Amino acid sequence: MVLAFALLLALMPSQDIIPASIENYNSVESYSVTLRSRSDDSSEEIRYYYKKPGFVRMEFVKPYKGAMLVYSPSKKEARLRPFGFFKSFILTLSPDNSLIKSSKGHRVDESDIGALLKVVKKLQYNGKTEISGEESVGNRPVIVVSVKGEKDFAVNGIHRYILWLDKKTFLPLKVAAYDMQGELMEEVLMDDLKINIGITEDFFEL
Repeated sequence: MVLAFALLLALMPSQDIIPASIENYNSVESYSVTLRSRSDDSSEEIRYYYKKPGFVRMEFVKPYKGAMLVYSPSKKEARLRPFGFFKSFILTLSPDNSLIKSSKGHRVDESDIGALLKVVKKLQYNGKTEISGEESVGNRPVIVVSVKGEKDFAVNGIHRYILWLDKKTFLPLKVAAYDMQGELMEEVLMDDLKINIGITEDFFEL
């Protein structure tokens, strides 16, 4: 099995690995993951749950321990409980409200793996993709893929992505984004990713 996968990977053109990742993600109905992100000016840890067509639940560990945010695609609204000790205090907000955007400006309704892969695909369309090797993230083997824009092409200020894709699913377990000068903008570790976990819509209510 390992030999067959290695042969498949060797025969796959590098530009096909992102479409393969997107295709695999299209078959995912739900997932959970612990997001650990870092940049020069921030560090965040969130327990994240997602269910198609766009339900999101975020349980904040750092820096806002105890806070919770849920998003309903049918209502197109987010519900925020900012204080874990004050469970009755809940705010209803638009997903573009600056109060609930991440430190890097990410919106709750564009926070899932699919949204990330769409941005990577845009960069790939006007750039170059290379498979740079194999490593492990935690105890899971990954393929390391670089997607870099041609010349000065960038998407949302991002000129290059490095993705660590799970060898079984091609889904990202880690991603790093770099600007035009090659400076790290953000790195996100997607720890303990579990797919198709069978959660229901009422799990995304506050």
